[in-house]
Amino acid sequence: MRFDCVVMGAGIIGISTALQLQDRGRHVCVIDRRLPAAGASVGNAGLIERSSVIPYAFPRQFSRLLRYALNREPDVRYDLDALPGIAGWMFAYWMQSSSSNLRRAAEAMLPLIERCVEEHDKLIERSGIEKLVSTKGWIEIYRDSEKLRSACGEANELKCYKLSCDFLSKGDLLQLEPGISDSVVGGIRWNDPKTVRDPRAMLNAYTQLFQKGGGKVVRGDARSFRRDGSNWAVESDVGQLTAKDFVIALGADSDVIGRSLGYKVPLATKRGYHLHFDPTSLGMPNHPLCDSAGGFVLAPMTAGIRLTTGIEFSRPGTPPGLIQIRRAEALARKVFSLGGHVEDAPWMGRRPCLPDMRPVIGPAPNHPGVWFNFGHAHHGLTLGPVSGRLLAEQMTDSKTFTNPSPFSVQRFS
Repeated sequence: MRFDCVVMGAGIIGISTALQLQDRGRHVCVIDRRLPAAGASVGNAGLIERSSVIPYAFPRQFSRLLRYALNREPDVRYDLDALPGIAGWMFAYWMQSSSSNLRRAAEAMLPLIERCVEEHDKLIERSGIEKLVSTKGWIEIYRDSEKLRSACGEANELKCYKLSCDFLSKGDLLQLEPGISDSVVGGIRWNDPKTVRDPRAMLNAYTQLFQKGGGKVVRGDARSFRRDGSNWAVESDVGQLTAKDFVIALGADSDVIGRSLGYKVPLATKRGYHLHFDPTSLGMPNHPLCDSAGGFVLAPMTAGIRLTTGIEFSRPGTPPGLIQIRRAEALARKVFSLGGHVEDAPWMGRRPCLPDMRPVIGPAPNHPGVWFNFGHAHHGLTLGPVSGRLLAEQMTDSKTFTNPSPFSVQRFS
């Protein structure tokens, strides 16, 4: 089983990379130990987030840090026994979140963010899933008037990025979202992003598009990856796969292969949860609703109203917990009318995050033929096709649409 390229990872990053390589004439195989993929690619809030031009930074205000230290906030929680293992990473994240470093991260990410919708649009049209995608944007809701005024001021400062947004009074919001409660004082509607009613269906459609183009998707364990003469190889359920080029797009597990090759990438995992609710007589939200203070999103999905949480830090292998989803649910029920649980237990996924708030996209400098595409944090769905394009352009010696050096793994050496 010989290919031009094997992509390890069948999530949105891996499949998007495979499609971009296939479009450039490469014979590609995708391998994953779990098929269909069930990671963060399918458990998110369904946002193709064109408006997220400033990365999620580590809070630097003392008052916020003190609140998080008490470990009672709904948007961020941690297990005490996880802190020793992530303390160094957290400090690096804090350092990278200074105003100058955050500005550099935003400048590096902007070319990807600016193209995220158009790259998705190409695949949406080709895979025929237009009905899954809404063009109405999403709404940021506020329960505090002072925080709303501050957010509106910050939104005005983003006009230089050519973003469209509407400032919504309480009355405006109620017209758009009749299920909103009186506790919400207003909001901001971001118009440029698109939203997806079923991220799993989108990933499946992209996978089928790849297969229709002659691509192969097989089951196998990336830990069998090794050098095979002048090529690279991995074992699968259909035998050994060999190729000149291998892409590591394994999300939160990417550092397992990276470390085995000698690359010390500071990859950490932010866990997140979702749970679906039946709609009440007031119906589904018409837009995804994000409560920034609570760190949750309520998104209309084919399975029901999806509640997604903020972030949780736990030791690797720790079973899913209920603390954060219960905190988020308690707040969510105060802002929107929700019915009963659709599932018996919440879904849990892992977001792969790097302290400088940008992914690794590019070659492994000491291992010709090995390429990286991982570490997209909260924006894996958003950046799948566009980061796949950037890597495919590098792999095929094409002109890249932006400078890839800010995403090089060498920045950690």
